[in-house]
This record gives sequence, structure tokens and C-alpha cells, in this order.
Amino acid sequence: MSGEDRPYITCRELLDFLDSYLENELPEDRRAEFDRHVDVCPACRAYIRQYGVAIRLAPRAFEPSEHEEAPEELIEAILRARGR
Repeated sequence: MSGEDRPYITCRELLDFLDSYLENELPEDRRAEFDRHVDVCPACRAYIRQYGVAIRLAPRAFEPSEHEEAPEELIEAILRARGR
């Protein structure tokens, strides 16, 4: 049975090997199956796109912020508002 004759992999199978897929670590025949599935499954295309965005942005979540401390004026305004 050739790759074209085989049924598409399921969405679950795609998710099971998603990291390997994105890292280009799958064997050629398995990657072809993934590509065939992604070509016909808009939900998996969207999931892969969003997953990639999350992976790229995740390291930024732990970067120090320029505004780690609240400005003194803001703190004073909040305290004044609480005192009313």
C-alpha cells in the first residue's frame, strides 16, 4: 500500500507527534502523512499555527519587565483613593 492509498492519520496521532513534526525530526514517510492530514484539516492547521506562536512567545513570559515596579505616583493615588 503506497502512502497515497493509506488513510490520513487522525488528529490525535498528529498531536502525539507534533513536537517531532515541528522540529523536522520525523521520518520522511511519517512527515508525508502529517502533511496530507494538515492539508485537509483546518482545525489542525490552526492548532499548529497557534502552538508555534505559543512556543515562540513562551520565553518572553519570563523576561524582566521594564515596569516591574509601579510608579510612586500611582501607589500614592491608590492609597489616597482607599482612604476616602
